[in-house]
Amino acid sequence: GAMHTLHGLLGTLLRGGSLDEDGARWAFEELLCGRLDDAAIGALLALVQSRGATVDELVGGARAMRAHVTPIETPPGARVLDTCGTGGTPKAFNISTAAAIVIAAAGRGRGVVVAKHGNRSRSGRGSAEILESLGVNIGATPQQQARCLREAGVSFSFAIHHHPAMKHAAGPRRSLGFPTIFNLLGPLTNPAGARRQLLGVYAPELVEVMASALLRLGAERAMVVHASDGLDEITLTGTTHAAMVDGGVVRLLEIDPRHEGLAYCAPEALRVDTLVAARDAIARVIDGDAGDGTSDSARARLDCVLLNAGAGLMVAGACDTLRDGVAMAREAVARGEARRTLDALARVSNEAG
Repeated sequence: GAMHTLHGLLGTLLRGGSLDEDGARWAFEELLCGRLDDAAIGALLALVQSRGATVDELVGGARAMRAHVTPIETPPGARVLDTCGTGGTPKAFNISTAAAIVIAAAGRGRGVVVAKHGNRSRSGRGSAEILESLGVNIGATPQQQARCLREAGVSFSFAIHHHPAMKHAAGPRRSLGFPTIFNLLGPLTNPAGARRQLLGVYAPELVEVMASALLRLGAERAMVVHASDGLDEITLTGTTHAAMVDGGVVRLLEIDPRHEGLAYCAPEALRVDTLVAARDAIARVIDGDAGDGTSDSARARLDCVLLNAGAGLMVAGACDTLRDGVAMAREAVARGEARRTLDALARVSNEAG
């Protein structure tokens, strides 16, 4: 650690080199402890971003952030899953948030809980805004979140409350205006220490890099996805490029909804323009209401959430195949369990203690 100097590391980056894990960890530790000024932070973030973060930089940065995170206690023996994405893609109706509720509902009897990590979005329709509009207390304390996991099987961690050291980077990140390594480090630092993840990324070249980082950071099982239409979710409009972390290796695969018994949909079916439309779309999915049986977009939204939930259930070890996961998810919605799960999350997150 003491071998590193800020100028040495910035010099390495300026010459086109990258930081090794130890160097990255040192640099981000300095940043998170408030020892770097805004110019140094801006330079570090911009230089790394100009060629894209390496696995070493992601692992080192994530280890520094994990050391500073405000943690949440998880139920003993539970398999903890996160469905946090990087954001930064054309906005659908926040599929991963709906999927988190459905996974928790379907995974209840199988020891699976969902510790959803997220933030507000520049679109105004991030997971924080959506859940808030559905009655969830997004500012729940770590104690309240632990109760949500125990009693509802799902919790929401508002990233800014769990990474207080990140405040040092807030100004430079705003000034730079482009995504930085912090957009990738958030999903690698789940406050509940989730060892299983369904993680959507905003660019295809990040799929394998993020999967390799998750593997080195100790993920038991994970899937990193980027859709052919640009979504940071598994899409229903076509295929999705994915990397599976399992058994200590990373495997690349393509996910095709048709192979899981689902039909393709038009891109418009998944798009929403306002927070109210996004909230209503999610509420209808969770209620299993695909309209009067003729609304293509309502059915497509439900199927898209079921596909993502199915992948999450498979990653969490609740089923063996994606098709089985989709069927489990469909059943949980049809039985009203997804609605009960959302209601329980809203209730418990707002209770004192």
